[in-house]
Amino acid sequence: MNYPLRRTCREVAALILAREDRALTPAERLAVRIHFLVCKACPNFAQEVRTMRQALDGWRNYRDAQE
Repeated sequence: MNYPLRRTCREVAALILAREDRALTPAERLAVRIHFLVCKACPNFAQEVRTMRQALDGWRNYRDAQE
């Protein structure tokens, strides 16, 4: 049986990275949220991606202020 909202960790990681560049569809957002309920590693990965984005944004602001 095919479950369209059931995603593997690899698929969810790809969606986590994709949402940096584009808005996820409602079905993709739901699939990620459902996956987060059963997986401990993927929410940690999502937090790491957020931390990296914030650090990069801080570096960009610092770099732009120096010019």
